[in-house]
Amino acid sequence: MTRLITERMILRGPKPTDLEDLFAIFSNPDAMAYWSTAPHEHRDVTQERLDKMAADFAVNPTYFIFERAGSAIGMGGMFSKGDLGYILHPEHWRQGLATEAISAVIDHVWATTDYPQLQAGLDPRNAGSKALLTRLGFVQTGFEANTHCINDVWSDSIYMALVRPKDRK
Repeated sequence: MTRLITERMILRGPKPTDLEDLFAIFSNPDAMAYWSTAPHEHRDVTQERLDKMAADFAVNPTYFIFERAGSAIGMGGMFSKGDLGYILHPEHWRQGLATEAISAVIDHVWATTDYPQLQAGLDPRNAGSKALLTRLGFVQTGFEANTHCINDVWSDSIYMALVRPKDRK
């Protein structure tokens, strides 16, 4: 089983016991403020996401659960053909944990795939996420207005990309 070890976390595949921790994230309005779907009102929605993640991980282990002190505190990685995404419970924001996890994921993706670049889409109001990606070398490549409508509120998207380093081919 693919596992990545960072200084403060284990990045691993999903387990059925992650449901409660993931529901705590996906039902949290602050965590979901810039996500492309509304907060989960019911565990069955989170369970569907967990089941899909487990099936995807079995085939392509590039999107991980972020585990710290025995709990799932977030998740992220490459979820499809070079697309990068992540989410972290707000209790763990501003501690460098997302940067630590995504750095490890990027190294893993470069080592195990041949994708020429990674890309990420994010809400331009999400200054923390934009700063994280910029620190990791991503550059803005585009902007699109009105890409997501959640509870009758439209959000825009900016797109960022990270080109594979020449020494990681």
